[in-house]
Amino acid sequence: MYGLIGKMKAAAGQRDALIAILLDGIDAMPGCLSYIVARDPKDADAIWISEVWDSQDSHRASLALPSVKSAIAKARPMIASFDEHHEIEPIGGHGLTKAR
Repeated sequence: MYGLIGKMKAAAGQRDALIAILLDGIDAMPGCLSYIVARDPKDADAIWISEVWDSQDSHRASLALPSVKSAIAKARPMIASFDEHHEIEPIGGHGLTKAR
């Protein structure tokens, strides 16, 4: 399995709109086992995203999906910065289905 955990900052006042874009159409990403978007309670502009994929190749392929390309284009003007980005190797846990 392949995973990512990242923190991004929305432009001031744009966090909820950015979250809505990030959550739209996420059910049709082949190989995606988990995709979680969370507000940072200590920072009104920060968003944490955690992803688990069956492979790094599936994640790369998702970036070419029309729905993902569209979301990136819509979201880009609302993103102030990417603060953290970590690649991880998920092993398992509650709510995480095994790679198919």
